[in-house]
Amino acid sequence: MLNRRDLLLSSAALALSCAKKSSTAALRGVSLVLPAQPTKDGAGVSLNRALGQRALGMLDPFLMLDEFQTENPNDYIAGFPDHPHRGFETVTYMIHGAMEHRDSVGNQGRLRPGSAQWMTAGRGIVHSEMPKQESGLMWGFQLWVNLPAQRKMIAPRYQDIAPEQIPEVALERGRLRVVAGSAEGKTGPVTGIDVAPLFVDVTLEKGGELALPLPPQHASFVYVTDGAMRLGAGKQEVRKGHLAVLTAGDVLQLGGEGGRALVLAGRPIGEPVARMGPFVMNTEAELRQAVEDYRSGRLVQPI
Repeated sequence: MLNRRDLLLSSAALALSCAKKSSTAALRGVSLVLPAQPTKDGAGVSLNRALGQRALGMLDPFLMLDEFQTENPNDYIAGFPDHPHRGFETVTYMIHGAMEHRDSVGNQGRLRPGSAQWMTAGRGIVHSEMPKQESGLMWGFQLWVNLPAQRKMIAPRYQDIAPEQIPEVALERGRLRVVAGSAEGKTGPVTGIDVAPLFVDVTLEKGGELALPLPPQHASFVYVTDGAMRLGAGKQEVRKGHLAVLTAGDVLQLGGEGGRALVLAGRPIGEPVARMGPFVMNTEAELRQAVEDYRSGRLVQPI
């Protein structure tokens, strides 16, 4: 049995251990910086592919990140007509402009500035995303998020998030919007996602700073959408149109150079990935089945 002196020593040791742990929270660093690559998708929409390009095919559980930003209607007016998906999730986040979503299970929504849409394709869906404007700036993002094998064939699900549903936090020199996960005491409206994502939109004025806790087991990256940010323990400058892959750690330190960025984090799935166009499965055989199901009309099933 411990006497009073032993208990005091034990308590002091425990307090010292906790203090050490809290004071040595690992800051995430930057392991890789890549520029987004220009490409076309849909019916000829011009965009920049930050993730899913030759130099970085994926960052488990994230499969792709595209940015479309142009005032030229010829770059976006053709939109993304009907096309299928199976086995993963698509996320659309708008900053400027308007798009309309329609799909084969009866969902319809208008994506306006500040809104988001998180669509779980699951076993199969056919949808379209078409511009609802003929001129002006169109600026937004599409993110692809993988599903684990046991969830790839679930029923499709659609979360349409209006701008006013996304919490916004005023920082000392900036602001933060929380689409998914929790940050600065706010929780985003997106729910029920397997990889427990964090999706935040951060704007910092020059001299602004933010220490953003990240789940240590999550893979994470930052895409700078405007200006520049200083990231991580080394305060590495990352400029507009560049994606920074982060190292492991508990906290991401962001410093403002007058910039804006998306911060994404998600729990890795750690499974084989087989992908072909709009289908993401675990094996080549499953991909062939998805193609056959689409061609035969079996991809979309009654809910």
